Amino acid sequence: MTEKYAVVVIGGGAAGLSAALVLGRARHQTLVVDAGEPRNAPAAHMQGYLSRDGMPPAEFLSVGREEIARYGVELVRDRVVEVEKGEDFAVVLAGGRHVHARRLVIATGLKDELPTVPGIAERFGRDVLHCPFCHGWEVRDQPFGVLASSPASVHQALIVSQWSKDVRFFLHTVAEEELSDQDLRRLAAAGVDVVPGEVAGLVVEDDRLTGVRLTDGTTHARSVLFVGPRPAPQTGLLERLGAELRETPFGAYPVVDPTGLTTVPGVWAAGNAIGFAEQVVHAASGGYRAASAIVGDLLMTDLDAAARE
Repeated sequence: MTEKYAVVVIGGGAAGLSAALVLGRARHQTLVVDAGEPRNAPAAHMQGYLSRDGMPPAEFLSVGREEIARYGVELVRDRVVEVEKGEDFAVVLAGGRHVHARRLVIATGLKDELPTVPGIAERFGRDVLHCPFCHGWEVRDQPFGVLASSPASVHQALIVSQWSKDVRFFLHTVAEEELSDQDLRRLAAAGVDVVPGEVAGLVVEDDRLTGVRLTDGTTHARSVLFVGPRPAPQTGLLERLGAELRETPFGAYPVVDPTGLTTVPGVWAAGNAIGFAEQVVHAASGGYRAASAIVGDLLMTDLDAAARE
């Protein structure tokens, strides 16, 4: 027997839980399907979220799950493998469960695909980092390295100089000729040293990053390395539903209105499902906006139907 919900939220991170909290408090029967793969899982702490600064991501999610449970929201650890739009939305879970929903919130986030330099994946979220706003304060004034993945990595090298005046920009596979004159002037003005040559790997001692080694054998003493992962948006379900996507330098994301409504009626998206730069605080806000819009949408739909009777 197919179960019916007012809303199914796909994704149990900050965006999904925030949406579920609002929906539960609005007395809508809501199901959250959580695959348990948060983007910030490698990080020991999250920063920049007022009143939650420094909280471990796992603790943040645990508290969120407890909060939504108070309002009767159901959460299952599973994965959505199929979704179809008809009179409502038919949702199939990997565990075999079939449910229907009047509205959907897609909060499936994205995955960070790291550079293939040996050692980076193992130390990501510790002393190999990608976001200075997330981790800059904790590693301030240490010797920084920045690994170029494209000429656009200049921006990252300039930004991290806000947190350390000892920054080396490793060009890696980027030729110095690919940098513009303006890039070079800004790097010089920021005191960032440009280091040509491909990076071969990291130097780790006593489970701490101590250096960056080039293919020519030279080693640069560094205790922090910033990298630029390639974001892989998890848009498979949105594509199956026919949502329009927009191409960006950081991948393809759904076209949404200010509430997160996609081009598919009844489908909202929030968090990293709509953009690369959505931090936890943005994701939570986006989930709230989407849910409040859904509450109004369901109410007006029901009132209009009642008025026609």
